[in-house]
Amino acid sequence: MPSNLFNISYLIRSFKYALRGLHYAWRSEQNFRIQILAGIVVLAAAFYFRLSFMGLVALVMMIIIVLVLELLNTFFEKLVDLLSPRLHHAVGILKDVLAAAVLVASLGAIIVGILIFWPYLRWQ
Repeated sequence: MPSNLFNISYLIRSFKYALRGLHYAWRSEQNFRIQILAGIVVLAAAFYFRLSFMGLVALVMMIIIVLVLELLNTFFEKLVDLLSPRLHHAVGILKDVLAAAVLVASLGAIIVGILIFWPYLRWQ
């Protein structure tokens, strides 16, 4: 076996870079902050209503999907700006399509949330 199979300093460094990326997204992207706060509210409600394990898993997965797409959207926006800062019509289309992907995931997360919380929120 190679002696460098697991290098703790590389692992720590990669976590440092990832945390720096999260910090950048939190600091510079309003939608990311809103989505994080919405996720916290949803998780608090999940624990308050004592959702089933599978309901909690579904909510956590939806939150993660939305946040990952928002991070990818931020990445591609910065990359496209770097490579072609609004010089071509396609740049705007690429950014719009990425924003649409985040919107679709967010709407899907809202639908999943409504389906999961509906029994707890109905007025009878």
